[in-house]
Order: sequence, then C-alpha cells, then structure tokens
Amino acid sequence: MKDITVGFIGFGLIGGSIARSLKKIYPSCKLIAYNYNKEKPNCNLEAAKNDGILDKISTDFKEGFSHCNIIFLCAPVLTNIVYLKELKHHIKPDCILTDVGSVKGNIHKAIEDLGLEEQFIGGHPMAGSEKTGYQNSSITLLQNAFYILTPTEKTPDHMTRKLTSLVSEIGAIPVILNSKEHDDITAAISHVPHIIAATLVNMVKTHDDEKEKMRALAAGGFKDITRIASSSPIMWQNICLTNRESILKFLEIYQNNISEFIKALEEENQQFLLETFELSKEYRDALPVKPLGKMDKVFEIYLDLPDESGAIANVAGILAKNKINIKNIGILHNREFSEGVLHIEFYQDDAKNAALPLLIQHQYKIYE
Repeated sequence: MKDITVGFIGFGLIGGSIARSLKKIYPSCKLIAYNYNKEKPNCNLEAAKNDGILDKISTDFKEGFSHCNIIFLCAPVLTNIVYLKELKHHIKPDCILTDVGSVKGNIHKAIEDLGLEEQFIGGHPMAGSEKTGYQNSSITLLQNAFYILTPTEKTPDHMTRKLTSLVSEIGAIPVILNSKEHDDITAAISHVPHIIAATLVNMVKTHDDEKEKMRALAAGGFKDITRIASSSPIMWQNICLTNRESILKFLEIYQNNISEFIKALEEENQQFLLETFELSKEYRDALPVKPLGKMDKVFEIYLDLPDESGAIANVAGILAKNKINIKNIGILHNREFSEGVLHIEFYQDDAKNAALPLLIQHQYKIYE
C-alpha cells in the first residue's frame, strides 16, 4: 500500500496525526486534504503542506478525490454526513470510506440511505487531547491506542482486512465492533464522563462568589477530573446530538446512582458510602495503564519525575552506572499521566528487573 492515495476531509488533531503516521510508514503515498472555502486558503492545510505532510490541497471533490484509495472523514459528525452526499458521485468503487467520529449510529444510517455500505468502515481512534487542531497533531498520538472499526454487514472482508492492517501499521490497536455496541460503550466511558466534567465545571462557576474563591483554589483533583471539559464545544455538541439514545440511557443510570448516593448521605449510611468508594477504587486501580491488545512484549516502567534541572540525566546516570541499557526514554504527557512522568523502556526483562530496586532505592515512585 506504499503508493496509495489518501484523502482527508477535515484536518485537525486526529486527521493530522493519521497523516503524519502515514507519511512515516509510506513516504511515497500521496495525501490530499479538502478545503471547503474556495476563496480563502486554510492555514492548517497550508502548514501541513509546508511540513511535507500533505501533497495537495483541493477545493473540488471530483478533481481531488476521484483517485483516492482511502478517504478519512475527519470533520464533525454531522458535517461528515453532509459531505457524503456529494462524495458519492466522485469516488472509485474500490475506495474505502472511513471516518474518525466517536459516534457511529448516525453515519452508518446515512451510509445505508446513500447505498455506500459496500465501501464504508466506521472508525474511531480512541486517542485525543483537550488540545485541538493540526498544530497539536502528533505521530505518537495513536501509538498503542485502541482504534475501533465498525464495518457494515455489506463491507467486503478484504476491505476490512486492508484498513485493519493500516491501523496496526500506524501503531494503533484495531478492535472490530458493530455500530450499536460501539455507541453504547463510548457513551458510558467517554460521552457521559465528558458531560459530567462539563456540568461540574459549570456548577462551580455558577456557585462561586464575587471574589471567585472556588476558581482560585481549584487545582489538583478538580483540574484532573475536569480536564476533558476543555475540548471542542462544537464537537461535543455534535456528539450529544448524534449519540442521544445511548447517552440518555447511561445518564439515567448515572442519575439513579447519584440519587442512591444522596439518599445514603441523608441517612448517614456509612456502609453504603464505604462500599461505593471501595468498589470504585478497586475497579479504577485495575484499569490498564496501556491498552490491552496483541502487541509485542514491552519491558517498561513509569516513574514520577521531579520538576528540576537534570532530573532525566540523574535517572539515566543511575542506570548507566549499573550497566543497565535503555532502549527508549521520555516524558509522557498522554491520556493517563498529565505531566511529569518518565517512561523508560528496556531491551530485556532482566534489565527492567534490575532497574526497579535501584530506582526505588533512590526514592523514585514507580508504576509498572
């Protein structure tokens, strides 16, 4: 697939990250992006072209996308559906259409209505950031992240295999689901948590005093659990409107849970309160630091890093002094650790096992 032509409609954080990854693994591939504004250049697209990521910017579907082997729909969910109606008349019969939206039901329905089921595979890279736009895209954003694929009942197996292989090659972990199953899962683990974060922030904002004491003191846990509330409002408006049924289902479940908690608090039900926190801690502590999937064995550790000059050099020096070779080292700013966590990867398990007691001895907090 090294000489494939890939089109992008919408080119922000996810589209830009996919494009960067494709250019790395297939340097000779041709990447094209759509500019809906025929009168004005798009600064993000121009930047990507200057970076050598995009080969072409097109304002015309027929001229720009009729030769594509794969087209990624990376605009907001409702906008993607609008574009499909025009794209239908210009794409090749063997072109794979896929999207990156976190809701699948609506676009699958649109695909069915347009008779494009034999070319469509829904996609959802479960990676992202509160930061948006091409300028924040990264070749590492999709590394070891789940990438859900939702083929239709009519999608040919060879197309599913082709896209699955591509997802693996860019470093993500493909997972096949049907669209309804996907929407229920993402409502529970992504969409409802975002709504909770947004409403929690608004609760504090609304009930703060004129001196904004709550805002001044908001830090630590509050900022951690509300980080996702800084994501694109337009994107989340689209998500709520397009995954309404699944979101309502799990909001009602959550509402019942809150009602039970309120009742327990009113009645000073100590056992209920304790069990609630015990069960949540047990489940949260059991969540994997990294996604589970078919990956090569990796020998790695994570450790808290002091915010001081030479901190990384100190760690590397301890390991070098004891003749422990490092395969890779770097600071993480990803989904699990917001800042100040050092990731160290080793060539062998023996090296990792030798490093652990040394670093603990030097008072570093370790996460395996």
